[in-house]
Amino acid sequence: MIIEAGRTEKNYWLDLWRYRELFYILAWRDISVRYKQTAIGVAWALLQPFLQMVVFTVVFQWLLNTPSEGDAPYAIMLFAALLPWQLFSTALSNSGQSIVGNSNLISKVYFPRMIIPTASMVVCLIDFLVAAGIFAALCVWFQFWPDWRMLTLPFFLLVAFLTALGPGLLIAAMNVRFRDFRYVVPFILQFGLYASAVPIPLSKIKEKLATLPHGELLYKIYCLNPMVGVIDGFRWALLRGESVLYLPGFIISISAVLLILAAGIYFFRKTEKTFADII
Repeated sequence: MIIEAGRTEKNYWLDLWRYRELFYILAWRDISVRYKQTAIGVAWALLQPFLQMVVFTVVFQWLLNTPSEGDAPYAIMLFAALLPWQLFSTALSNSGQSIVGNSNLISKVYFPRMIIPTASMVVCLIDFLVAAGIFAALCVWFQFWPDWRMLTLPFFLLVAFLTALGPGLLIAAMNVRFRDFRYVVPFILQFGLYASAVPIPLSKIKEKLATLPHGELLYKIYCLNPMVGVIDGFRWALLRGESVLYLPGFIISISAVLLILAAGIYFFRKTEKTFADII
């Protein structure tokens, strides 16, 4: 055995690969806990986005007469945004609580702590695939079929995953020392649902801002919200020619995603040495 100062730091990213089996175990455990011995099981992953879609459709389309993107049915336009939003919100909640929820494991054995919040997000991908079945059913019901652009969906799915990972690492690290952050996350998600224009076409927001001085600049500032670019990308991929991807805004959102991700990794790596002492 070779004992060398700083060896853990130098081999941290290699250790992430070496401990991949632990990642699989933790991810499978979270999936089992979520769906095992539940009254409705996988159906919950269907009910949550479906009921959100029904409520938003009644309020925004029927009562407020909110338009859709082009000729796309409003329910499909809405659900194309609910898919990445559900992934983001569930992943952020799970990763934010993951370190505190595995306190016994952290205090007993060494492994790269970043495995825990990352593994906790895998269950969100399962929920995403289940909810995608609702979107497929809506396409059949409305006879509205995506075109070749649907092939780009894995790229936007990766962007959505990274969008949740950055703030998830930040909140997971801060939640170790400040446990009241668990109350902050629901507020952020509730506010972000409307701030990201989930029930509203992004083209309409751009049109409204265009009537103001420096409207284009204001919309670019709005695109600093990473989920704006993700939702715009999902709608572009799923709504055929009814949605146009605003490339400058998408590039701004991607830049914000990478910046927040880098900040999350940096802060998590800086503080994870103290997790076992504080938790």
